[in-house]
Amino acid sequence: MVNYLKRHSFRDRQMYSANKIFLVTVSCLSLIVSSCSQQPSVKVAGNSDSASKVVSSNQTTEKSNVVRLGYQKGGIIPISRQRGDLERQLSAQNIKVEWTGPFDRCATLLAALNGNRADIGGCGDIPTISGIAAGQPLCIGSVQRPKADSLGNAILVRGNSSIRKPADLIGKKVAVNQGGAGEYLLLKVLEKENIPKEKVQRVYLSPNDAAPALYQGSVDAWAVWEPYISIAELEHKARRITTTHPAPTYGILVVRGDAAKENPVAIKSALTALSQDGEWLNQHSDAAADFMVKELKVSQAVAKQATKNRGPESYVFPSTEDIANLQKTTDWLLEQKILPQRVDIAASVCPLGTTAAR
Repeated sequence: MVNYLKRHSFRDRQMYSANKIFLVTVSCLSLIVSSCSQQPSVKVAGNSDSASKVVSSNQTTEKSNVVRLGYQKGGIIPISRQRGDLERQLSAQNIKVEWTGPFDRCATLLAALNGNRADIGGCGDIPTISGIAAGQPLCIGSVQRPKADSLGNAILVRGNSSIRKPADLIGKKVAVNQGGAGEYLLLKVLEKENIPKEKVQRVYLSPNDAAPALYQGSVDAWAVWEPYISIAELEHKARRITTTHPAPTYGILVVRGDAAKENPVAIKSALTALSQDGEWLNQHSDAAADFMVKELKVSQAVAKQATKNRGPESYVFPSTEDIANLQKTTDWLLEQKILPQRVDIAASVCPLGTTAAR
């Protein structure tokens, strides 16, 4: 997977809906071994009950000081991993950081959170909401607010395509990730252009499969995000038929529900440190691009354009306004029958005492 973004040689694999991922993950829970380190056995004089209590106490203390950060290719978490400041900062608070990844997309990252293989991960709001609606025990830790002028999402077509505008998609096939940012972008563009969604065929593919499908002509367009956009434009002569997003989306730092309840101090400290790394990167855009080159194995040109298109990496704890905005998105997804049930966003915010009334 390390070199797939550069070579664009993608593995074939089945794209699962959020519901299917949840069901598969639940069936495998008994086989998953927790990655948290265990305290070695300690011999204690006295009866076995006393020894058991001491060992149990030591294990609980050690586990409570571990935060596992799951990461995809791209985003703030793998950059924090490279930079190293987050680990040093949390170590000073007696919190150990462990890294899990890389995951190829949000769906597999959320499955890792659900399967107790990670405690925090970065995803978009659409897959996060879909995961919660599917019953995954997740909560919203912090958010990256939408940027109306961001070029981080687009509908792409081949350079020689006759498609020039969204209306030209009628009767065409568009690759999207089911229940994710791509499907949301396409539906919002069609809504804005007053195009019935039934007139455009959605083809559910992961980014791994959608890229070659577009380049080889199996689909006519692809609704996707950075850095795939810059790779497609700069290395495959694809072009975008949309500019800004008609309904910009939030970024979410998603937390495993039990981790937020059992380890709130460490989780909050990790989220705060991630936010600080984002602010540092906003002041050092060249460094952000360099980190992307190392992490994704893409060219410097792709990294610079993707970094510029994505815009600032600013994560904050959600305000009441953020919660209201995410609830509107959730209700719209339910109306579109993308979600199996309604999600209460206010109840889905992690219980860290961070929600601000603003």
